[in-house]
Formats: sequence, C-alpha cells, structure tokens
Amino acid sequence: MKKLPLIIGLTCICTGQLHAASIDRSGQSVAAFLQNGNYFEAGISVLDASLSGEMNNDFSKGGLTAASNMQTGDIANSYYSPSAALKLQLTNQFSLGFLYDHPFGADAGYPIKIYPAYTEGSEKSESEVVSQNLTTLIGFQPDKHWNIYVGPALQTVKGKSRLRGAGYSWVRYDLDAPETTGIGWVAGVAYSIPEIALKAAMTYRSKIDHDMQMTESLNILHPLAGRVDLGTSIEESTISTPQSVNLDLQTGVMENTIAFANIRWVDWSNFKISPKKLYNFTKQTTGNGMHLAAYYDDQISANLGLGRKFNDQLSATVSVGWDSGSGELITTLGPTEGYWNIGLGAQFNPAENYFIAAGVKYFWLGDAKAQSGPDFGTQNYDAVFKNNDAWGYGLKIGYRF
Repeated sequence: MKKLPLIIGLTCICTGQLHAASIDRSGQSVAAFLQNGNYFEAGISVLDASLSGEMNNDFSKGGLTAASNMQTGDIANSYYSPSAALKLQLTNQFSLGFLYDHPFGADAGYPIKIYPAYTEGSEKSESEVVSQNLTTLIGFQPDKHWNIYVGPALQTVKGKSRLRGAGYSWVRYDLDAPETTGIGWVAGVAYSIPEIALKAAMTYRSKIDHDMQMTESLNILHPLAGRVDLGTSIEESTISTPQSVNLDLQTGVMENTIAFANIRWVDWSNFKISPKKLYNFTKQTTGNGMHLAAYYDDQISANLGLGRKFNDQLSATVSVGWDSGSGELITTLGPTEGYWNIGLGAQFNPAENYFIAAGVKYFWLGDAKAQSGPDFGTQNYDAVFKNNDAWGYGLKIGYRF
C-alpha cells in the first residue's frame, strides 16, 4: 500500500472557546514531530463563533427582575491562533523537535443591554486569556517502527477579567494578570508500519504551574453604605494549566486511502482560577470562596475521518468531531457544553518536498446553562444558551528538507 503524503492535522482546526472549558484551543498535537526526515510547518487558524442565550424567566439577582427572559446578545469574539513546528532528524536513531502553539485562550464579553444583567453603564463583564507554548522534544528511534520522545514545555500565560452587573450582585471587579512563565514536561511513544500507512502515538503533557502577581480591584454595593471601594492590591495566586493525554491513530484502508482518529483527554475538573482578594472576600462574607473560573467535568474529544490521495499533487480529508463538554452548568463567559462538528480539508503539493493545506469546519455547539461564580457547586444558573454554532478555518504550509 502506498504511503500517503497527507497532513492529517489540517482538518484539526483550533476550536478555542468550543472546547470543554472554553479555553482549550490548539489540541497540543505532536504530529509534526512524527513526520519523516527533516520537516518544517507553519499555520494559522481562525474561529468565528456565534454564542448567545436567554436569561431565566425568574432572574432576580441584584434586584433586577426586568432582565428576565432578556436575550444576552452574542458574547463570543472571533480570534486567530498561529502555530509552527521544526523537526530535525539528527541521526538514524535520534531526532529533535520544536513545537510552538497557543494552547489555551479565551476572548468573550457581554454586549451592552438596556437591562444590565452583566453590564453596568458602558462597561461589561468580559474575559481574555492568552497563552504561548514552546515544546522541545528529543526522540529515540531504536528501529523503523518505534519512536520514544520526551522533553520540556515552556509556557507563558497572561489574562484580564472584568465582572459587572446584577448577575454578580453589582460587584465591580477587575483582574489583570501579567505574563508569567511556567515549565512542564511531555512524554510519549509512537509506533508505525510504513508499508500499510499505520501510525499510532500516545502523548502525555503534565500540568504547568504559574505563580502570578495579580492586580485585583474590588468595589461592592452595600445595602446601607452604598458603593464601598475595597481598594486595589497585588496578590500572588497560582494557576495550573491542566494535564492531558492525546491518542493519534491512522491506518491504510485501501490504496491511497487512510482512516484516522484523534482522541484527547484534558483534566479540567481540577482547574480553577481563584484570585486571592476575590476568593478571600467572598469566603468571609458568604462562607463560600468564589472562583473566577472552575469546571465540573474533564474534557474528552474525538476527531474521526478519512483521507484520500487523488494524485501526486492533490489529497483531501473529511472528518467528524465530538467534544464532551465539561458539564451542563458552565461559566457565564464560556457557556457551551461541547459540540459536534464536520470538517473538510485539502492539500496541494506543487512539488514533492512542500505543500499548502487548508481546511474548514462547522460546529454545532452544545446547549448549556450559564452559571456565575457565586453559584458554583449548586444547581443555580442565570441563563440558557441554545442553538449556537461556529465556523473554523485553517491554513498550513509544510516543507521537507
């Protein structure tokens, strides 16, 4: 069976706010490192989502009953994510790779509405998280079938968040977390039988701790004293991006045709963002410390598809994908419970040693109940987000040398 020059990852368009915890973007693939010989690639993906909901008919937080049944408007902002990879085959048995991506991120905000459930004046509840990851891998190939690899992952994270409106009991909270760097590790093993286009790889990524000096501002509405400014302070808090496992499979099913599967697990149930000033104040006043973001369940996602080589220059893929979500109750700044998607991709090889690939995906987003931080751990929620969707687009170039 002929080997196929397909880059299966071209249909794995980054899904950003569509993953379980709404911040899993790249999928953290190591497929580029498992290419034969010396290899370089660079790509970009874009996500354009529509995410809106309706406030509960009994919404009354902060005394704002007028916001019941109100449409939230679209809270999702479009974004793009770049990526790049370089793999060097140093000897017949040793390889070195560098993988760059934006593994986690968020960009959401509530439109200004006449009834301020999540806004106040010209200000709105919003959140933005940006991360970068550089993974270095050293691979050992004892024979043509096996590849054992390990290496460090250098990661940066920064973010900001604003809470406004009746949904947060008229709390005005600002968080600015400057960019910090953390180090984790990656390890995996791959097996291949080139004659039948069989490849299998399992990759583990550790959690990465970030000790952040967060600038927090807190202003509350007291029932008797009115607005009370609790000041601005710099507090040290730790955020840990989650551990994960990726399983990548492909095999030939007939001449010039392969089947592939990508399965991913992410430990979101142990992920929490708990800024110290906000957490301690809510702990003292309500008995329960408030998390800025927290999730109930782990994420499991799968992408299945077929790839077909039509001639020496043109190949294509079709795929279907599913994401479990991280629970029906989800943060107000990322209210989806998983998704289904369908994707199409094409790859053009102008010459044997380089290619251009493009892909598109359509997502049916899972319905979810939006829960603000103070309600975490209960069955209470503020709004229902239903019938939402998204389009994803990807472009990639690759070069073998």
